[in-house]
Amino acid sequence: MMAIKKTWNATVLVAGSAQGEALILAEPLSLWGGLDPHTGEITDRRHPQSGLLVGNKVLLLPSGRGSSSASSILLEAVKAGTAPAAIVTAEADGILALGAVVAQEIYGHGPAVLVLPEPDYSALCQAATGIVTLKDGVITV
Repeated sequence: MMAIKKTWNATVLVAGSAQGEALILAEPLSLWGGLDPHTGEITDRRHPQSGLLVGNKVLLLPSGRGSSSASSILLEAVKAGTAPAAIVTAEADGILALGAVVAQEIYGHGPAVLVLPEPDYSALCQAATGIVTLKDGVITV
């Protein structure tokens, strides 16, 4: 029996292709003070997914939260090799996109950043129980 793939067309904020295990965050996350860029661990102890690692995952989060310094944390995570492979949000986040663009410019790689508005974002979260692939703005589970 062949598995049925589901696909969504997302808005691309930062281009790139990626594949990885989905990490679905229940709440927005501020990278500044909420993510250790050296380990990729979610360190915000009030966050439901505190203690999980984002490295090489396709990070699904409703939105970013907080400081403009989040872009520098993402940049440091890319440098350390602990950044997500891609970030998919339900709301456009220029701060996350900035960190990814600067990482791609400085280091030659960084996470793709895509926006998938509701209700498609929720449908993706329900379907993303394993590996997620992103290419040219198309998300496949």
